[in-house]
Formats: sequence, C-alpha cells, structure tokens
Amino acid sequence: MAERIVESIQYGGITFPSIVHSEESVCYAHRNFEVRDSDVFNVTYPKSGTTWMQEILTLIYSNGDPTFSQSTPCWERMPWVEHKTTVQYLENRPSPRLITSHLPATIFPEKFFSSQAKVIYTVRDPRDVCVSLYHYTKMTSFLEYREDFGEFIELFSAGKILFGTWFDHVKSWLAYKNEKKFLLLVYDELLKDLRGSVLHICEFLGKNLDPAVVDSVVENASFGVMKNNKMVNYTLVSEHLLDQKISTFLRKGISGDWKNHFTKEQSAAFYQLYQENMNGLETKFPWDEFQVEKHQES
Repeated sequence: MAERIVESIQYGGITFPSIVHSEESVCYAHRNFEVRDSDVFNVTYPKSGTTWMQEILTLIYSNGDPTFSQSTPCWERMPWVEHKTTVQYLENRPSPRLITSHLPATIFPEKFFSSQAKVIYTVRDPRDVCVSLYHYTKMTSFLEYREDFGEFIELFSAGKILFGTWFDHVKSWLAYKNEKKFLLLVYDELLKDLRGSVLHICEFLGKNLDPAVVDSVVENASFGVMKNNKMVNYTLVSEHLLDQKISTFLRKGISGDWKNHFTKEQSAAFYQLYQENMNGLETKFPWDEFQVEKHQES
C-alpha cells in the first residue's frame, strides 16, 4: 500500500487540499463572495467533466472562436470561486463572469441563492468518477492515495479524499433541479450527443448561436482537441505537482471505464451503497440500474 502525507483544511465538514485552498478562501467564497446576476457557474464533483464544461462555456461565450481557449489557461478563463486566487482572478472581471466550483450546495456562495446567476451542474457515473480520481490521485503530490483500488473505493465512498462524498454532493444540488437558474447535465449524454448538449446549454443561457458557431464549439470541445491543447491538458502545471508520466490529466474521456477496474464483488458492494444513498430520489440517471455482472475482472 502506498501512502503519502497530504496537507488539507476542513470547512463545513469537508476536506480540501491546502495547495489551492485555505480556510479563509473557502469561507470567503461561502459567506462573502459577491455574486452578480450575470454570473454563470460550472459546478461539478471532481472528475465529472469540469474541464470539459470550462471549454464548452469558453467557446460559447467566444462565439466559437478558439483563440481565447488556446491562449489562456482554463483555470484563468474560468477560475474556481473557492481557490486562494478568487480575488485576483474574479473580483474585477467584467461581466458576464464564467466561474468554476466543486463546492456542494451546502457551502456554495450564499449570495447565489438570492441572485439571478445560473448554475450548470454536471453529474457522472460515480464508478467512473472513482476510477478517474484513482488515476488522478496517483499522479498528484497533494492528494491522499491508495495503490490498492479496493482501499481507494473505501476512501472514495467515505468522502475522505476531497469535497465530501459523491452522494452528498449530488443530492445537495438536486434539491435545486426544478429552479429555472439550474441546469442538470449528465456526462454520458454529453458523450452521446455533444452538439445537442451544446444547444441545450445555449438555450439555458439565452445564447442564440449560428449553426457554424455551434459546429466550432463542438469541434474545439472534443476530447482530442482538448487533450492536445496545453491550456487545457494541465501540462503547464509543474511535474512536481502533477506527474503526467504516471497518468495524463485528460486520460480517456469515456463512460464505463469502471468495468476495467471494479471486481464483481466491489461492483456489488458499491451497488448496495448506491441504493442506500440514492434510493427514493425523483431524478433518474442512466446508471441507476447497475448491471453488476457487466464488468471485467481486474
């Protein structure tokens, strides 16, 4: 078992890596961040399509012109509201501001809920999130990691990695799914029909783009283009922090990779955990009826 000592902070009962967060920065985001009615938030649990949505929204607001997304790092184009850099990147930015966050609704900027600002919340199959996080934590120097995948599933299930449990995070945001300023997207559906998803996002944002502009958004937000864009693929980040010789930041961008990692027993146990946590919700996801037998032994 490989184990590393990581520095973290706690806020609202949730663990954050201290490399980009401080108690002050998360508290500022929660209690004091001045939300504007024109703000658009890209919210996800980690490894659920965050970078993809940063790219899609950048391109929509650039009218399909990829120049901005190819010349400015995604974390500067769409900064995280909870990071230490919030004031630097967001305070004096002209509207409309595009903002990223991994915060659950319980500690999201309070002023959002009385504003006209919008949230796009993307959800991904938690098994694929777990696998993606496993490879991500392997390449980082600042997150808790277990080499044994079974032990990592336990960390993930208990929310001991970062940002609490997937279950609590998703349920916190589903409480707002019927509000006009909230758009729920599913990673699998983005994969199946990116163009249709882009049109759906544009409708939500009140953006009427020409078909040729939509074509450009779809083309430049494709996995292949993003993987080769150094402003998106995190190769600008020091190898000491993200060692991409171990795993690339943008790894596969697919749905169902969990089948290559979960054993039948692990899949069955996670199915039970999922049922316990998500049973009774009105919202249904493509993965709700887990097909436990459809996996490959690792």
